[in-house]
Amino acid sequence: MIMNCHSTPGNVGSLALLTDLYQLTMAYGYWKSGVAERESVFHLFFRKAPFQSGFTLACGLQPAIEFLEFFRFSQEDIEYLATLTGRDNQRLFDRAFLDYLGRLQFSCDLDAVPEGTVVFPQEPLLRIQGPILQAQLVETALLNLLNFQSLIATKAARICLATKGEPVIEFGLRRAQGLDGGLAASRAAYIGGCTGTSNVLAGKMFGIPVKGTHAHSWVMSFDDEPTAFSAYAKAMPNNCIFLVDTYDTLQGVRHAVEVGRWLRGQGHDLAGIRLDSGDLAYLSIEARKLLDEAGFPQAVIVGSNDLDEQIIDSLKQQGAMINVWGVGTKLVTAYDQPALGGVYKLSAVRQADGSWQHKVKVSEQAVKTTTPGIQQVRRFHSPQECLGDAIYDLSQPLPRVFTIVDPFDATRRKQFSPETDYEDLLVPVFRKGHLVCQAPEIHCIRERVREQLARFHGGIKRFIHPHQYPVGLELGLHEFKNRLVLEARGNR
Repeated sequence: MIMNCHSTPGNVGSLALLTDLYQLTMAYGYWKSGVAERESVFHLFFRKAPFQSGFTLACGLQPAIEFLEFFRFSQEDIEYLATLTGRDNQRLFDRAFLDYLGRLQFSCDLDAVPEGTVVFPQEPLLRIQGPILQAQLVETALLNLLNFQSLIATKAARICLATKGEPVIEFGLRRAQGLDGGLAASRAAYIGGCTGTSNVLAGKMFGIPVKGTHAHSWVMSFDDEPTAFSAYAKAMPNNCIFLVDTYDTLQGVRHAVEVGRWLRGQGHDLAGIRLDSGDLAYLSIEARKLLDEAGFPQAVIVGSNDLDEQIIDSLKQQGAMINVWGVGTKLVTAYDQPALGGVYKLSAVRQADGSWQHKVKVSEQAVKTTTPGIQQVRRFHSPQECLGDAIYDLSQPLPRVFTIVDPFDATRRKQFSPETDYEDLLVPVFRKGHLVCQAPEIHCIRERVREQLARFHGGIKRFIHPHQYPVGLELGLHEFKNRLVLEARGNR
């Protein structure tokens, strides 16, 4: 099933089974234990930025909202679950539990970082508070939706940084991981900064500009290249970017120029050429000379061929004259890091007396030890740039002066005076299962990315050894976490 971000209740099927079996077995356990409605708090976050990057972009919230808004088990879902058996070949779930699921509707609170926000490791992208059974059941789908789109949006932003403002067209659908992967990648790539996509269905669904001309097969289907270019120009004179490397690239540029002169005689113009193989730096420089000498300085040169931010940066350093970049496989598959390691962890449960019991998972690996509490992220900033982020606990009194402590090096600290401007990143999305925010249009999210990146020091945007932006636990939370960890280790 395709996740349609412009869908309506009438055309959305049940996606409640978009989960791992262990979420359902845990839900059954909560129900059998009589704690299904116990209030809990979970956070979704990641431990390490992808691509050795200095930043990550939050993306995928709108599909997650739609998943939660229409979360319910259909009769067909219930009938399927009734067929599942345990190792003794007996029913896995009681009928009464399945009836409970059939009546279930999402009733949690959700706070989230808006899409297009620059985020960093350990910071929650989502906080869900509500009945523990429900909060557990939605884990897998939320991770699926946010992990992938955040990964692709980040990759797209890095590629767009490499082109230094020159347009990037995403055309990776044919190499994407399935239909849903292709659509989600097109959406995230546009949010990350791409100016368009070749994916026509994504254009229809998300309002992304669609771009494209012709392939090598068009040229090969004619007796020679000039005839192929002429036929295309006659069929589509207002969309003539010719792919010139089918036989001889520079000769192909000359053939494109000949057809360009004919186009001018018809009241149109040569939009440009595309290079898809060979030494793109050398060929683009030579092609630019040919186009300019022939009187087509406005014709663009589109470069493609397994590009990514590192290759584009190298081509720029070599003086390549490419001014539109087509990026496919290495963008939509996040070729050099195909997954964002987002996780979803329990951090607090409500006790019978109404107080919160904070939870911490302890690990032999410091990076896998979780942070307890009901977390919020406070971003401090000057008028010019962001200064640092504090992860703090909403259930504890706020300090007058914020001191942040690096989660993995307690000697690294930074202090913010009470006069420092700030914003809290997690904003209300659902309250008791009711949507309380209006999702921005995709074009506004894309603009937010541009504005966000402009607020950060250039060092975090370096491709090699980026600057580490200051993110830490508020001092009180840091000390409380350490106490809980010591207690947990002592209780082994």
